[in-house]
Amino acid sequence: MKKHLLAASMVLASFSSIGAGYQLNLQGIRQLAMGGTGTAMPWDASTIFYNPGGLSRLKGIQVYGSILGIMPSTAYGNYYLGSTKSVKQTFTPFNLYVGGPIREGSRVGLGLGIYTPFGSGLKWDDNWTGRYIVQSIELKSFFFQPTISYRFSNFLSGGIGLIYATGTFDFKQALPVQNSYEEAGTLTLHGNANGVGFNAGLQMKFSDRFQVGLTYRSQVTMNIGGGSANFNVPSSLRSNFPNTRFETFLPLPQVASIGFAIKPLNNERLTLQLDFNYTGWNSYDSLRINFAEHTTSLQDNHAPRHYRNTLTTRLGANYKISKVVSVMAGGAYDPTPVVNGYVTPDLPDADHIVVTMGAAIKPIKRFTILAACEFVTTPKRNSTYDFAGFSGTFWTQAITPGIGIYYNF
Repeated sequence: MKKHLLAASMVLASFSSIGAGYQLNLQGIRQLAMGGTGTAMPWDASTIFYNPGGLSRLKGIQVYGSILGIMPSTAYGNYYLGSTKSVKQTFTPFNLYVGGPIREGSRVGLGLGIYTPFGSGLKWDDNWTGRYIVQSIELKSFFFQPTISYRFSNFLSGGIGLIYATGTFDFKQALPVQNSYEEAGTLTLHGNANGVGFNAGLQMKFSDRFQVGLTYRSQVTMNIGGGSANFNVPSSLRSNFPNTRFETFLPLPQVASIGFAIKPLNNERLTLQLDFNYTGWNSYDSLRINFAEHTTSLQDNHAPRHYRNTLTTRLGANYKISKVVSVMAGGAYDPTPVVNGYVTPDLPDADHIVVTMGAAIKPIKRFTILAACEFVTTPKRNSTYDFAGFSGTFWTQAITPGIGIYYNF
């Protein structure tokens, strides 16, 4: 029975960490290439995400699309347990935007954005040291945001978008229950989630050389109701671990941002941007999983998380070489919300150091092609996961190339 109770506790222990590693700032290719900055300057239709207030400042209706390839890699080491690396994977978030002023000279802008602000995943070898905590995890989310923007004056414009979010969650772990004739058990979880929220912003144009943006993206609570929990255990234990349904929720945090865009006096071709993003991760203070069926080995569980709010600093530059070609570069420092004692192998998060670059080419008058690449690394983090008695050193890197196009009507 002791093993049975241990397995039941692991069901929660392994499903309890969604943090900064799942927050994506990849919604615009030019903005990505500039360190993720984009709050102040409405470069293109992706301002629907970065600052809805800038939508009414575009020169016309624009159609925008982009796709990216996230290629993460995580290494784990422990003096007594050895070392390993995560399985190579590629995730492909995409973004689509349509919008702009409803007609030439109009103060009203309308648009729709479909984008991926949270996602990615991690997969370990099935027999790795931490298999009883996690073997694989993947989170996908898609936000649909109809948006309206109004230009009050040449100085001030504002906008708001309503968000409907949908997504999926998949998870697998080994269970420490087995007998002499059968392999260790496994648990797989699958759930569909949805939630609602909003994205609002103000865009202020002090002059052609200095612009400021303020935005607030609300928390979106992703509710998973009627998810499936499937146990593969020895036949003698099936009554203790019945296949059942589960309910939980994942808070995707609120984000408040301020951004500045500056053109130096001595250089008309250069634009510098600085953004600060304050993310309310403390909304994720615990996780509760409620199962539809209960046994002496399978009970509802609650795990504390104690995440902290974070302030991310982003810096970027855009240099216009000619009317056809522009180049971009940037960087960011994104501190982790995960405090010591809660670093889990499903998301072994640490402070993110980000370096980006990219280019834009305008081969014909109304058509633009963009490309960017982001490199993210974390310092090696000696950490513990007290809830499961797990410890070790983690180190994560990720490369994310992306391409995009847009057309102005």
